[in-house]
Amino acid sequence: MVKVPKHVSAEQAAELVRSDSWIDYGFCLGQPDLFDKALAARRGGLRDVRIRAGVTVSPRAVLESDPKGEAFHWYNWHFSGYDRKFHDLGRCNYIPMNFGEAPDYYRRFLDPIDLVCLKTAPMNEDGSFNMGPSSSYQRAIVERARIVVVETCASVPRALGPGNDLAPHEVDFVIDGGSNPLPQLPCSVSGEVENRIAALIAERIEDGACLQVGIGALPNAVCSLLKHANLRDLGIQTEMLVDGMVDLIEAGIVTNARKTLDPGYTVYSFALGSERLYRMIDGNPGLKAYSVDYTNLPSQIEQNDKVVSVNNTTEIDLQGQASSESSGPRHISGTGGQLQFVRGAYASKGGQSFLCLTSTYQKDGQRKSRIVSQLTPGSIVTTPRTDMMFVVTEWGMANLKGKSVAERAKALISLAHPDFREELEREARSGNMIPCGYR
Repeated sequence: MVKVPKHVSAEQAAELVRSDSWIDYGFCLGQPDLFDKALAARRGGLRDVRIRAGVTVSPRAVLESDPKGEAFHWYNWHFSGYDRKFHDLGRCNYIPMNFGEAPDYYRRFLDPIDLVCLKTAPMNEDGSFNMGPSSSYQRAIVERARIVVVETCASVPRALGPGNDLAPHEVDFVIDGGSNPLPQLPCSVSGEVENRIAALIAERIEDGACLQVGIGALPNAVCSLLKHANLRDLGIQTEMLVDGMVDLIEAGIVTNARKTLDPGYTVYSFALGSERLYRMIDGNPGLKAYSVDYTNLPSQIEQNDKVVSVNNTTEIDLQGQASSESSGPRHISGTGGQLQFVRGAYASKGGQSFLCLTSTYQKDGQRKSRIVSQLTPGSIVTTPRTDMMFVVTEWGMANLKGKSVAERAKALISLAHPDFREELEREARSGNMIPCGYR
């Protein structure tokens, strides 16, 4: 007999949760809303419920309703600004992760999950539930969960791709979540500095290159320039699909024709952006949403030629170490897929990885350098010096592959703002990164 999931209210689903349980909310747009509110309403009768999630884009009732963290403990794979706020309050616990390894973490290292609740599209004609543009590691969660609940939402676009539909027999309970709009991420506006950095990168991109770009003004600026760069047959294999890529697809610049892996298809693991992005995804046969171990593992990335990886960082020391996820001991975001795409691009035939940063930033009314002699104490190294390829600021670009420590230091000093170069040179020589007599 074929198993049919049972339709329940959010309150009925929340009653399934017990104290000391492990609950999973899934990733980004896949996190539930009605179930979250119903679970928060039970806080007086629960203790030590541990909830795991990633990139939270809407306020979570379980956090807002439990300021002392007595009922609910929040664990997170990658911080949004919202998660960061609760981490600063001592209410959020970061889990270090290379994003592409997440499915394997669930299958090999994590205990079975007592209950998972994921937001999905409404039931398809065949009775299945599409997980939308949040594929990431969600199938692995379902495989490890004792109870699987889906909260349907008519606003979730159907993201086509292998394994992105949950069959009826995989789901225990269904909550009708209505049709509230999905959260949107405003497209970051690039300024003169970002455009100067983007121009340096765009000059190095060739016909047939396969793109991965991260989030923020710099990657969007790169996409904007590529739209007018007279390039042909670009491909996309990326962890995150962003609005800048929509422009390239709609302009016909992205054809994916020269890809070795999934030729003809734009491949991604999750999406976050505008309503325009979500509508492009909905039922689009030219896009494939894959689990993140398919998009992000270097062994997968390197199968395409001319991979171009463009990501942001916040601080680089003169050895070439990049800290992209913390500011001292304060955690900001997460490792994500940065290191894996740096390595995958390097291993790709003709591949290039670019880590971008503006040379300065403002703090407490003072201008500070992002290129430093030593990382801020407590900062996490996201990309090691041995993996670093191209570093780009508005002052230029340097390839650190094959360079000695002294050569790296000199190259990175040349990328710093001129106001900081003399001090950086002095610190590099006093720390013996640049030996006596070296010019």
